[in-house]
Amino acid sequence: MNTFFLDTQTPTLSPQVATIGFFDGVHKGHRFLIDKVKSRAQADGMQSMVITFDKHPRQVLGADYRPQMLSTFGEKLVLLSQTGVDNCAVIPFSREVAQLSAREFMEQVLRERLHVHTLIIGYDNRFGHNREETFDDYVRYGRELGIQVVQNEAFVLNGINVSSSVIRAFLQEGEVDMARLCLGYPYTLSGKVVKGFQEGRRLGFPTANMDVGDSGKLIPKGGVYAVKARLSNSMEMKRAMMNIGTRPTFQGDRQTLETFILDFQGDIYGEMLHVSFYRKLREERKFQSAAELRKQLLEDKKMVDEQFRKL
Repeated sequence: MNTFFLDTQTPTLSPQVATIGFFDGVHKGHRFLIDKVKSRAQADGMQSMVITFDKHPRQVLGADYRPQMLSTFGEKLVLLSQTGVDNCAVIPFSREVAQLSAREFMEQVLRERLHVHTLIIGYDNRFGHNREETFDDYVRYGRELGIQVVQNEAFVLNGINVSSSVIRAFLQEGEVDMARLCLGYPYTLSGKVVKGFQEGRRLGFPTANMDVGDSGKLIPKGGVYAVKARLSNSMEMKRAMMNIGTRPTFQGDRQTLETFILDFQGDIYGEMLHVSFYRKLREERKFQSAAELRKQLLEDKKMVDEQFRKL
């Protein structure tokens, strides 16, 4: 995939069959749309293109907006590269870009700079200043500008119109298995392993406490999850269990992300850990004693083993 940023580069392009969107998570619905773009491009003897943005528009336009992303920008580019699309044009989103009407955007960006011949847009996608225009407007502008505009149908999976919003809702309810189904891969958080409170170690369950920093990614609903964990310097995915919560048994008052990696020993402080979610095991709860918590952790470990035997 040839990736370029439109603020610094204006490559020489042949006519393109393109689609446009933020593509957060590059889920199955996005891949369905991109496959249509690739098929049309191949049939018409053209190149395929994905047009996306470096920031979510609300990050630029809303001062109090707190991102709940499914992928970082870097992760999104990797996922897009796996689709087999020829080109990826990244538009740095700014207030100036936001002021362009749909027609101005189609003329100044799509036609003049990106040489878009055919634009295939998602069934619910809108663009242009305040997203004021409709699909019929895009078609009319396209006729005037020499761009054919086509609307793709929704991707429906088990009766669900797959979208980034739907996947976020699943994660916010702890339904990570449904999120995995819609994404086409397990939802993953990455962060640096930092010093914790050592309570898990004293119970015989040493945990890696993860700091996700300012990645802007959504943290699933609190609870205990069956996950797989990988260190940045390794490709091996190890069975693990993660607790997202406040450690109520120990009177904790802030959220932590703690991962116990099965059959693993080693000092990994300061290393990057990648945790992929497969299924929620239970809610976090307060236990009457550390011994009672340890008993439950042994049961959780058995459930993790059973979960991954099924996969």
